[in-house]
Amino acid sequence: MAAPPLLGRAIPHLRLHLQTTLPAAVCLLIRRPCYTTTASESPKPIRKPPSTTTYDDDDKASLLTTKRHPPKDPRWENDPDYRKWKDKEAEIFLDIDPITLLIKDILHSDRYMDGQQLTPTDEKMVVQKLLAFHPHSEDKIGCGIDSIMVDRHPQFRNSRCLFVVRTDGVWIDFSYQKCIRAYIRQKYPSYAERFIKEHYKRSSG
Repeated sequence: MAAPPLLGRAIPHLRLHLQTTLPAAVCLLIRRPCYTTTASESPKPIRKPPSTTTYDDDDKASLLTTKRHPPKDPRWENDPDYRKWKDKEAEIFLDIDPITLLIKDILHSDRYMDGQQLTPTDEKMVVQKLLAFHPHSEDKIGCGIDSIMVDRHPQFRNSRCLFVVRTDGVWIDFSYQKCIRAYIRQKYPSYAERFIKEHYKRSSG
């Protein structure tokens, strides 16, 4: 059956229209997909990383004092004994921090390998600031000190400690914390036990 004359003339124009508009519409749909987002899927704001600030020695001392002297603590204003204790606590920290930091650097950094002797400078600091105050320093030193060495603890192999290497070839370990506690008890007898209890896990020995 032949198409009516009007429809027959319209078909070529319809084909041409579809050939020109349909590809464009398809491309538009591909380039701009339509989707929806829920409130929980909404983009989150980008947070900037915190800025890093470097401090010199004076700044570090100031921060250390601020940390150990909390300004908002009401006891600072109402309790003179508490203020006196915090002042003495800060004094003890400033006294022992240099040798404590040195020993931690010796034991926990890669400056010394297992079984290596300390340099003369480090050895002098350890002997004068630590070993001299050990409760059993005479037994540790024995016949005399040949050197101070870093090595693995004889019982706790994952830990490193300091050893006295004596002139007779014997080497024996010693705890630097025992030395520091004994030093604090000797120099700050009125505050030693409170300081040790608050800042050292093992307060005896």
